[in-house]
Amino acid sequence: MNYPIPSFEHKICPPDQLTARAGEIARPLVFTNGCFDILHRGHVTYLAQAAALGTSLVVALNTDGSVKRLGKGEDRPVNKLEDRLAVIAALDCVSLVTWFDEDTPLQRILACRPEVLVKGGDWPVDKIVGCTEVRGWGGSVHSIPFIHQTSTTSLLEKIRRL
Repeated sequence: MNYPIPSFEHKICPPDQLTARAGEIARPLVFTNGCFDILHRGHVTYLAQAAALGTSLVVALNTDGSVKRLGKGEDRPVNKLEDRLAVIAALDCVSLVTWFDEDTPLQRILACRPEVLVKGGDWPVDKIVGCTEVRGWGGSVHSIPFIHQTSTTSLLEKIRRL
């Protein structure tokens, strides 16, 4: 028996299609980015809170090479980009998921022109990449405080101690 491809797979958007695909989803559009390597409660809470700031949520993931350049460790990311894209796409609060290999997601922000730009609470608003641009076209920028003190790095340290 042939089973259909899960519908969430259609949320995965190559960077060269982002402008067109972002134009097809409801506004206001919220944009965030990150590694989202091993998804945990902190991630899903943050993404749901980000999504609540608009109508559609676009998430841009660091490529595997980009994650390595962030210095998170030689064994990171644990999950390859294709797997991380699928897991994020499967979340109901996510409208589109794309990726970037550059050191920052600025090109993806410019491609989809979000009305709302969001990062986690460890980022001061004025240091969020794209802040100047999003505010320049009338959008807002938010740093969402962490509710759950979890991190992929601390989870991996705990696993290694077992």
